[in-house]
Amino acid sequence: MTTGCVTVLFFARGRELAGVSQIAVKLQDAADTKQLLKYVLSKYPKLSEIVASTVLSLNQEYLDVDKSVPLKDGDEVAVIPPVSGG
Repeated sequence: MTTGCVTVLFFARGRELAGVSQIAVKLQDAADTKQLLKYVLSKYPKLSEIVASTVLSLNQEYLDVDKSVPLKDGDEVAVIPPVSGG
């Protein structure tokens, strides 16, 4: 079994909807980015409002949300909501 934790950061509207700025997720709950997103949505269902236009980054590198990337202890995943304004 994989042990360790991943830090998930929430920004802007994502932070408002989740009600937190960051969480720690055990790797046994989410071993890759797709599982992590599913886990986060189960814990913070209000995020489903923006998930279709959300971008993820893993250790400060943007990811394709539909791609499954393995996670390891100490990784940092940012949930970046759509940017609006003018």
